Amino acid sequence: MITTIALSIFIAASCAWMGRRAVSDHRAALARRRGMLDAAASLLSNARISFAPDHFPILVGRLGDGRQTKIELIADTMVTRRLPQLWLRVTLSEVGECNRPTIGALARPTGAEYYSLVHDMPEWLTPPETGASLLMRGDGRATALQIENVVAVFRSLFADPALKEAVISPRGTRVIRQAAQGERGAHLLLRQIRFPITAISPDLVSKAIAEAAALSKTLSGREALTAAYEVA
Repeated sequence: MITTIALSIFIAASCAWMGRRAVSDHRAALARRRGMLDAAASLLSNARISFAPDHFPILVGRLGDGRQTKIELIADTMVTRRLPQLWLRVTLSEVGECNRPTIGALARPTGAEYYSLVHDMPEWLTPPETGASLLMRGDGRATALQIENVVAVFRSLFADPALKEAVISPRGTRVIRQAAQGERGAHLLLRQIRFPITAISPDLVSKAIAEAAALSKTLSGREALTAAYEVA
């Protein structure tokens, strides 16, 4: 009887300890997550950081030429039999809407990319030859020369296997690239999403901004049609 009571007390105490430890670890992980873009804030003027419902930071600021840049982190767990992915999404908004079409490409499409703009574009285009499968679409307004110019840039950008998506539109450009891959043990054994980084390198953010800016130059669309606005 005494042995049973002692065992019960031991089990209850162990469960309580594990519960407190899980809550503590979760709170610590959320705290680390909220600071992941702090270092990158120095790249932008008038930088401000807010937080998404999953506690990942959203950094918004401006480049030297006045264009607004929005930097986000997306934790992607939608693809089965693949480790969670942490995507870095950089959106570069033009000062005014440009006279150019929308064209985008998505690497290794699975159909589960809820964050992708390419899936919503109506026209299928022939993508450039790269080392990975590529889905390329547009809004149907591009000329043959515009498509040719964008394809040349996509061929260069998607030579990097870490690039997931690139889009050019009248309002701006967007680049999504891999920031980290989830820890295998935590995902397979505990079904937890843990990324082995505590901060996004400013160099990686600078690289993505430069890629978005280079894509913007491809179809400069000098004719400003509307006043400045912000891309969501």
